[in-house]
Amino acid sequence: MEKLQAEDARYLRRKVKGGSLDVHPTEKALIVQYELEATILGEMGDPMVGERKECQKIIRLKSLNANTDIATLARKVVEECRLIHPSKLPEVEQLLFYLLNRKKSDKREKHSPRDLAPFEGMELDEEANINRIDHYVELLYEDIPEKVRGATLILHLARNPDNLEELLQNETALGALARVLREDWKQSVDLATTIIYVFFCFSSFSQFHGQVTHYKIGALCMNIIEHELKRYDLWQDELQKKANQNVKKEHEKAFKKYQGLLIKQEQLLQVALHLLLNLAEDTRTELKMRNKNIVHTLVKTLDREDEELLVLVVSFLKKLSIFLENKNDMAETYAVEKLARLLPCKHEDLLNTTLRLLLNLSFDTGLRSQMVQAGLIPKLSALLADESQRQLCVCILYHISVDDRFKSMFAYTDCIPQLMKMLFDCGESPMDPELISFCINLAANKRNAQVICEGNGLKMLMKRGLKLKDVLTMKMIRNVSQHDGPTKNLFIDYVGDLAAQTGVQEREEYVIECLGTLANLTIPDLDWELVLKEYNLVPFLKDHLKPGSAEDDLILEVVIMIGTVSMDDSCAAMMAKSGIISALIELLNSQQEDDEFVCQIVYVFYQMVFHQATRDVIIKDTQAPAYLIDLMHDKNAEIRKVCDNTLDIIAEYDEEWGRKIQSEKFRWHNYQWLEMVDNRAMGDDGEPFMYGDDGEPFMHNGDILERPDLFYSADGIIPADSTISPEFFIGYQNGDMGQQDNALNPCNSYFSFQMDEGEGREVRRNR
Repeated sequence: MEKLQAEDARYLRRKVKGGSLDVHPTEKALIVQYELEATILGEMGDPMVGERKECQKIIRLKSLNANTDIATLARKVVEECRLIHPSKLPEVEQLLFYLLNRKKSDKREKHSPRDLAPFEGMELDEEANINRIDHYVELLYEDIPEKVRGATLILHLARNPDNLEELLQNETALGALARVLREDWKQSVDLATTIIYVFFCFSSFSQFHGQVTHYKIGALCMNIIEHELKRYDLWQDELQKKANQNVKKEHEKAFKKYQGLLIKQEQLLQVALHLLLNLAEDTRTELKMRNKNIVHTLVKTLDREDEELLVLVVSFLKKLSIFLENKNDMAETYAVEKLARLLPCKHEDLLNTTLRLLLNLSFDTGLRSQMVQAGLIPKLSALLADESQRQLCVCILYHISVDDRFKSMFAYTDCIPQLMKMLFDCGESPMDPELISFCINLAANKRNAQVICEGNGLKMLMKRGLKLKDVLTMKMIRNVSQHDGPTKNLFIDYVGDLAAQTGVQEREEYVIECLGTLANLTIPDLDWELVLKEYNLVPFLKDHLKPGSAEDDLILEVVIMIGTVSMDDSCAAMMAKSGIISALIELLNSQQEDDEFVCQIVYVFYQMVFHQATRDVIIKDTQAPAYLIDLMHDKNAEIRKVCDNTLDIIAEYDEEWGRKIQSEKFRWHNYQWLEMVDNRAMGDDGEPFMYGDDGEPFMHNGDILERPDLFYSADGIIPADSTISPEFFIGYQNGDMGQQDNALNPCNSYFSFQMDEGEGREVRRNR
């Protein structure tokens, strides 16, 4: 029969406290029973709280069930209990009826993570009584079987939370349990399991953790677990030896024995790990466990097959994984490989807990690589069909998709078709940010983009993005549009829709994605001139080139768009006539520290110098070539490359600029060479010349180019030969070196190269 509910106690207490003097003795007995939180035992034989006080009459109703005749039972109670007057028979019947029909707890309710199911060997043929605790303690001083019996009786009491306070006050009992565990745990697995279970009952409540720690049960559990894992390895070796000997009967006998030992060992591991998990609520205690290699122990336990034990181990690892040191330990022990073995599985709790642990670990780049190597991409993709686990799988796969190395692997699974179906099922409702972010990452890969566009994929995305003005959907579309090949041609049907978004007052982030998609459409057959005229895009582009006119991201997309349309001859001419080139130069001055801006603006110049009309405008009417010369030696390799290509075209078509470009390149090259020579001439410690006391150079056998006397006489002014006139040095002393007509003279490298077209320009960009 079930334990009396708290509502029963409240009912009777209210009757007494309400001032009713006519309280029947039966009710008084039941009140005392409730106040002591006793248990009426039925056929289930649950643990109970025995009589703790004298002068009480507690009636135990062992036969109260759905088939009980309430009237007959009530008469029997009145007959056998002299404290109850026969006139109170109706009230006894009412009390029995109330007890029978009270709301019963759902025994099928799932256990919380703290709960631990009873294990084999806990059954007893007697009833545990809190009043006999001293006798149970005495059993702990007998032989192993009696110790097991005594510990089991105490365990039955400890499993009732009502007894924990009283047990805690009995230091003799707890001390004896701790001593027996410390001394005899190797002699009996049942004894060790039972005693640890007692302390586990205390560890289930935070207020008792101090007492459990006081008896050093946590450290003892760590030692026991480590020992049991070593025993497991020995069992495995012995089984393997039996199998290698090809003696079938011996192997079967050994295997049966192994199975029995394994069941008991896993019960011990489960209760010990449960206790440690409870104690790990305190981060200081958890740190002590980490110092004892708890992570390595748990990862090693992942090789087991018992699902309940695995749920516990994975839950423990998940709790530990939020700390960097523990995460690194899991990486070193290759925990991901063992976790991959658990996917997929039919045990729902194990599956969910494993996915949550993998999600925690997926924030680490190295562990994401281990996940891919362990084959988790196809496994997680297959789990997307499970709605209960879908969110976790999407989050893990999203983290994996962040790395460009792994994006292409998704194309060879059924992941993308499932994602597209999930997007389609969203309709017009908001999408989960993890889902659309995952899709955006995948769309950055060419093969994935092709899979996305299969069927009506692109059509569905465009319909949703344009109708709902969905920024994230448009970002995904923009990623798809960047890939060359058949996918890019599919966008021809949507050029007008995208261009129309730039002419209305939309959110900037939405316009950025639409404009970025258009800028990616480098399609030869696309008539950009018609698009620019029909949607009046040229004024829009020019207005948004002004610094501060919009967010930098939008201005950058405008520059990229100009570079795309400038591939067309007629479009380039439209841009040149509208004054966009001057606006680009002004933008270059204001954004000269931003490499992306500089590179894209230079690319626009590169596109325009291909066309005769725009080439003349750039060369003759703007300062663009001078800026390109300044950027020719930029730190950014991409900028240097685009500048060199653009200047080569300019030099080919304009003789004057060709000479200036050649001179600048020569000047830059000789500047480095002469600086080297000057450094050789000047000692590292600041001495004027590298000569000894005898006037001879230190480097007698050095390179002839490193001899300063080839360039200077003793006074450092008169040249050693007649190749350089005295006027050169006079100009040098007067600071008029820039006026010398020696464009190819190496010494010009020491001075700034100034061109007429460069007057009034900003300071040159970083060199």
